[in-house]
Amino acid sequence: MTGVGIHDIAIATGHHVLELDDLAERLGVDPAKYHVGIGQDAFSVPAPDEDIVTMGAAAAKEIIDRHGVEGIRTVLFATESGVDQSKAAGVYVHGLLGLPKAVRVVELKQACYGGTAAVQLALGIVARAPHERVLVIAADVARYDVDTPAEPTQGAGAAAMLISADPDLIEIEPAAGVYTADVDDFWRPNDRSTALVDGRLSVSAYVDAFVGAWDDLVSQGGPAFTDIARFVHHQPFTKMAIKAHRKLTQHLDQPFDESDLAVGFTYNRQTGNTYTASLWIGLAALLDLDDDLAGERLGLFSYGSGSVGELITGVVRPDYQEHRRRGRVRSLLGARVPLTVDAYRELHAAGAATSEDVERPRVTAAPYRFAGVRGGARHYESTAQQA
Repeated sequence: MTGVGIHDIAIATGHHVLELDDLAERLGVDPAKYHVGIGQDAFSVPAPDEDIVTMGAAAAKEIIDRHGVEGIRTVLFATESGVDQSKAAGVYVHGLLGLPKAVRVVELKQACYGGTAAVQLALGIVARAPHERVLVIAADVARYDVDTPAEPTQGAGAAAMLISADPDLIEIEPAAGVYTADVDDFWRPNDRSTALVDGRLSVSAYVDAFVGAWDDLVSQGGPAFTDIARFVHHQPFTKMAIKAHRKLTQHLDQPFDESDLAVGFTYNRQTGNTYTASLWIGLAALLDLDDDLAGERLGLFSYGSGSVGELITGVVRPDYQEHRRRGRVRSLLGARVPLTVDAYRELHAAGAATSEDVERPRVTAAPYRFAGVRGGARHYESTAQQA
C-alpha cells in the first residue's frame, strides 16, 4: 500500500509580538528566567481583527495556493480556542477559501492534543480513499491572566497540513502510543476567557503522558529508541519538552543530549504557546532547518492537558528539502509589529470574545480578518478585497 502522511505544512501567527525582555524589565525579573528557565524569547499577540479563524485560514491559503483543492473532501479544524459552541471554525475557513461545497468540515477539541487527533483521523480517511486529500488546521490563542507565572507562556499561531498518499514531506507509520489520565492540570471553563493552570501538576502530567505513550508505542510494535533520529514535542514552553525527554532517556537508560531537540524549538521560542499547533510548528522548524533528515525516522509527541498524550513516528522523504519554506517563516516572524507591555496588556484586556455587535478596526496585514459581530453572528473578510 502507498504510504500516507504530511504532503505539505504551512504556519501563520499573530500580527504583533511581545519580546520577553520587555516583560522581564517591567516585572523586574532577570530575563534569563524566560530565555533559560522556560526556554522562550517572545510570543505572538493577535491584532483586534485576528483570531483562530483568520490565522487558520491564512495558513490554509498557502496550502491551497500551492496544491489547489482537487481531492480535498474533508477539513478538520483543531482548537481549544473555539469562537462558537456550535459552529465549527473550519466552516468559516471553508467560506473564506472558497472551497467546494462537497466537503465535510468538523472541529475537534482535547486541549493541545486536538491537532494530532485531526491528523490521525485524516490518515485514516486517506488510507481508505487514497485519491482523497485532507486539509488539517490547528490554530489557537494561548491566554493567561496577567501577573501570573503563566503570563510569559502565552502565544498565538496556526499550522495547516495537507494529508495525502505518497506525501512529499513525511510518511507517518501505523504504530502509535497513546495515554490518557483524568487530571486537573489545565482547564478553561465556559465562563472564562483565560485558562486555569496548576503548573507543577502540568509538568508532571506531561512527563507521565510521554513516558506512558512511549511504553504503549513499544507494546504496539513501534521502533526502538535508537532507531529514531530526532524527536519533536508539543511545546507549551520549550523547557517542558526538555524535562520530559530527559525523563524518557532515564526510563530507557539512554544518553540525553538537549541539543538534539534544539532545532525543533526554533519557531516556538518566537511564537510562544500555540496549543494544538505547537507540535506541528515544531515539526515545520525541524524540516525547514535540519539539512540531514532524508530517510530518517522522527518521533512526534503530542500532549493535551486533562490529559491525553500520543506518540507517533514518521519517516522523512528523501527529497523533503525541495519543499521547505524557511524563508517564508523567517519573513512571517520578522514582519510582526512589536508591542510595548502597556499596549499588549491593553489588547489582552480587550481580547475576550463577545456575542454583542461590534466592528473591529482594520489592523492585520494577513490575508483575512475578523470584521466583527453583526446580529450576533461573526463576520470575516478578505483583506485584499478591502485594500
